[in-house]
Amino acid sequence: MEAYGLSLEKTLFCGQCFRWKREADGSFSGIAGSRCGRFSQDAAGEIEQDPFWRDYFDLSTDYGAFCGKIERAAPPLTESVRACRGLRILRQDPWEALCTFILSQNNHIPRIRGIVERLCEGFGAPIPGGGFAFPAPQALAGCSVEELAPLRAGFRAKYVLDAARRVAAGEIDFDTLRVLPLEDARAKLEEICGVGPKVADCTLLYGLHRLDAFPVDVWVRRALAAYLPGADSKEFGEAAGLLQQVLFVRIRAENGRSG
Repeated sequence: MEAYGLSLEKTLFCGQCFRWKREADGSFSGIAGSRCGRFSQDAAGEIEQDPFWRDYFDLSTDYGAFCGKIERAAPPLTESVRACRGLRILRQDPWEALCTFILSQNNHIPRIRGIVERLCEGFGAPIPGGGFAFPAPQALAGCSVEELAPLRAGFRAKYVLDAARRVAAGEIDFDTLRVLPLEDARAKLEEICGVGPKVADCTLLYGLHRLDAFPVDVWVRRALAAYLPGADSKEFGEAAGLLQQVLFVRIRAENGRSG
């Protein structure tokens, strides 16, 4: 696809989602919500034909404009921005994003994937094509910590339950969070037990498509110090979310980390 189009590899393996894998033939298979998908980069154009996947991969957003803004505002990142062309911010289900990023705390990606799959197998509905849908908050809200023990999620289980109960009860309303000022939306999510700024911003960026959200973890903090000392993510507007990914990918690559 074109330079600012979709790279499946860059998009699916940059730490923003946990239910996709690379198959032996080079294609990518996974589940989004209750839909199974399998795509090869050579045939990525088929995503254009399905409204669900077109929306999920955010094909209608002009990432060229975001790349240009980052390059102009942060010239030291020009090469990194170009290396990340094709990386897009997925439009994930907000509950799934909230839950999976709660599970991601103090965790590594292979283990997160395992917990998420056990969660879906244990509480999600079977879907056509195989696999299980991500469980709705109502499916978890009545559970106890002991019932989640098979997930091997550790201390995170009680946080997931609190989130599920608040979402199921309407205390956390995702439609409202889409339109609140960013700081207010973040503060509302932080009312959930165990949700701090990083998980809240991941939920806003990856689940609610608040492209001005800027999740900061240890990697991004290091990258900011190295390449953009003193910078304020607010200066980048809706390019902030992509900037976060550029920094994350660059610093991890420089430290020999991927996936």
